[in-house]
Amino acid sequence: MSDFTYEKAQLTMTLRGMGITDSHVLSALEQIPRDLFVPPALRDHAYENASLPIALEQTISQPYIVAIMTAALQLTGRERVLEIGTGSGYQAAILSLLSRRVYSIERLRPLLVEAENRFRKLKITNVTTKLGDGSVGWPEGAPFDRIILTCAPAAIPVALLNQLKTDGIMVAPEGRGRDQSLVLIRRTEDGFEKQEVLPVKFVPLIEG
Repeated sequence: MSDFTYEKAQLTMTLRGMGITDSHVLSALEQIPRDLFVPPALRDHAYENASLPIALEQTISQPYIVAIMTAALQLTGRERVLEIGTGSGYQAAILSLLSRRVYSIERLRPLLVEAENRFRKLKITNVTTKLGDGSVGWPEGAPFDRIILTCAPAAIPVALLNQLKTDGIMVAPEGRGRDQSLVLIRRTEDGFEKQEVLPVKFVPLIEG
C-alpha cells in the first residue's frame, strides 16, 4: 500500500506555490494522512488540491482552503477552538496539532461516528465531539478563543458570535449558492470587525 510520500510532497509544493507560507500549517497537513479521511474509492486522489465528496452529500475541503482557514486562525497552540461541522474529521485533526483542544459539532450521526473512529485510529485525544445543531454552538464550553465553520450559513449565527472571546478570531464561509465568501471576524472590546478573504463554495450549514 502506498504511503503517499511523493503525493504529499507534491501537495506541499503546490500549496507553497499558491502562497501558503505558514510552516506550522504546512507541517500539520503533512502529518495528518488525508487518505484516511476520504472514501476508499477516492484514496488515490487524496493528495490532489481538490475538494472530494464524502458520505451524505458532504465534502472534504480542498487542501488549499483548509490551509488558508487554518492559517487565518493564527493559532499558537494554547487555544480552545470550536469547529462547526466535523464532517470527515480532517479539519479537526489538523487543528488538533495546532491548538490545545478542539470542540467539534456535527449534525449527521454517521459522519460523526466515522470521524471519531479516525481520531481513535490516529490517537488524537484533544478533540471533543458532539452531535447537534452547529448554529447554536456549544454554550457550555464557551467562550472560545477561535471558531471555525466548515459549512456555510446564509449569515453568521448570533449565537456563535456571542461564544467568541474578546480578541478571538472566527473564520467561516458565509452566504448561499454561488454568493459565498470566506470571512474573518475579530471580536474587539467594541464589537466585531469583519473582512472578506476570498470567494468560496461550501455545503450549507444545516440549521434548526
